[in-house]
Amino acid sequence: MNFLFQDTSIIRIILVSILTTSSFSGVIQAQEKITLQQATEIALKSNLQIRQAQIFEALSAENLSQAKYSLLPTLNASNNVNFNFGRSIDPLTNQFVNQAVTSTNANLFSGVTLFQGFQKINLIVQNKYSLEADKSNTQKAKNDLLLSVVTSYLQVLNNQDLLKASNQQLALTQQQLDRTQKLFDVGNNTLADISQVKAQTATAELNVTNSQNQLDLSFLSLAQLMERDPAVPFMVEEPLIDEIKQVNTAYTAVEVLRKAMNTFPDIKLAEFQRLALDKAVDVARGNYYPRLTLQGSAGTGFSNGRQRFLDRRADGTNSTIGFVQGTNQVVLTPNFITTFEKTPFRTQIDENINQSLGFNLSIPLFNNFSARSSVRTAKLNLRNSEINVQLSKNNLNKVINQAVFDLRAAERRFYSAETAFNSSKDAFNVNQQRYDVGLVNSLDYTQSQTNLNQAQFDLIQARYDLIFRSKVIDYYLGNPINF
Repeated sequence: MNFLFQDTSIIRIILVSILTTSSFSGVIQAQEKITLQQATEIALKSNLQIRQAQIFEALSAENLSQAKYSLLPTLNASNNVNFNFGRSIDPLTNQFVNQAVTSTNANLFSGVTLFQGFQKINLIVQNKYSLEADKSNTQKAKNDLLLSVVTSYLQVLNNQDLLKASNQQLALTQQQLDRTQKLFDVGNNTLADISQVKAQTATAELNVTNSQNQLDLSFLSLAQLMERDPAVPFMVEEPLIDEIKQVNTAYTAVEVLRKAMNTFPDIKLAEFQRLALDKAVDVARGNYYPRLTLQGSAGTGFSNGRQRFLDRRADGTNSTIGFVQGTNQVVLTPNFITTFEKTPFRTQIDENINQSLGFNLSIPLFNNFSARSSVRTAKLNLRNSEINVQLSKNNLNKVINQAVFDLRAAERRFYSAETAFNSSKDAFNVNQQRYDVGLVNSLDYTQSQTNLNQAQFDLIQARYDLIFRSKVIDYYLGNPINF
C-alpha cells in the first residue's frame, strides 16, 4: 500500500524509509526464506500429532492383518525332558524300574476353527472400517494443521505489512515534528502545536512497537507449527496475492455443504467409526453360537531305561525243577543267560510315533449372561456412534454457514475499508497542501493523518481477512490451500 503524495519532502521521507527497509532486508537476506508450500511440507513432516495419527493408522493396519491371519490353522511344538530317580515308572514302557531314567517327549499340535459364529469374518470387516477411520483421522489432522499453517503464514504477512505501514507513518510524523520544531523556533508555531505533533510521534512509535511485537508472536506461532526452534530466525516469502479480485466469493452454503459431506475427513471419520461399531455388534452375537474346531497332534519320545533283547544262550549249568514221582529222579533244566541292550535313540523315535485327530464342539449354555451383556454394550456403542455422526453433520452445517457468512462479510469490509482509505488519503493530501501554506492548523492536520493511519491499517487487515476467509472455504471443499 503506497501513498501518492505531491509534496517532495514527504516523498523524500518515504524514500528514506524504503532505503532503511532495504538496508534491513540486506541484513536478513542471510536468513532462510520459507515459502507457504515449504512451510506446509515442513509442518506435515515434523508435526508430532501427525506422527501419532500415523502410528494409530499403522496399528489398525496390523490389527487387520492379524484378524485375517486368525483364519489360518495354528501349529505349535513342545518338548519336555524328565529325570526320574529310584523306583519309578518309565513313562514310555510303563514298567517299574529301580534306576535313574532320563526321558524326553516331543509333540506337534495343530488346530483350526471351523465355525465360531462368524466372529472372525465379522472382526476382519470391523478392522477394515477401523483402519479407514484412522486414515480419515490422519487426513483430518493434516487438514487441520494445514489450515493452522496458512492462518499463521497469513498473519505473518499481515503483521509485516502493518509494521511497514507503521514505519512509514512514523517517518512522516518525524518529518512533521522536525518542520514544526523549526517553525516553533522562529515563533511561527505555538507550544500547543509542537506538543500535538510530539504526541502524534509518540503514538506512531507505539504503533511500530506493537506491530513489531505482533510480528514476532506470529513468527513464533508459525515456527511452533513447523516444530522449528524459535531461536533460529527465518523469513517468509510473500506470495503473489496482490490481485484481490482473484479471490472467489461466489459460494453458497448449500453447495459447499453438499460437497463437504462427501469429502470432509470429520464426516468420514464418524461414518467409518459407526460402521466399525455396527460390525462389533455382530462380533458380540457370535458368543451365542457353538464353536467347532478340528485338532490334530503327533508325538514321539525316548527313554534311556528302555531295553531290547539281544541274545540268549546256555551257561553250562542246570537247575533242579523237580523229581520224578516214584523214583525220586531229579529233573534238571539248563540255565540261560539273556543279554539286553539299550534301545537306540533313532529306533525309539521311530517306534514311539503317535498321532491323533479329533473334533471339538463347544456349546455355550450359560456363561453368567456375559454374551448378552457384550451384545447390549456393543449396541449402546453403536447408538452413540450414530449420534456422533449426526453431531458431526450438524456441526459441519453450522461452521460452513458461518464460514460463507464470514466470507461475504469480509468482502464487504474490504471494499468499505478500500473506499475509506482512498477517501482518507485524498483528504490527507488536501490537508497536507493547505497545512504547508498555513490554511490548516496542526490539530486538524494531525487528525487527518491519524485517520489515514487507521484507514491504512484497517485496509491491510481487511485484505488478509478476506484472503483467509476464502481459504477456509477451500478447506471445507477439500481444495488445495495455496495462493
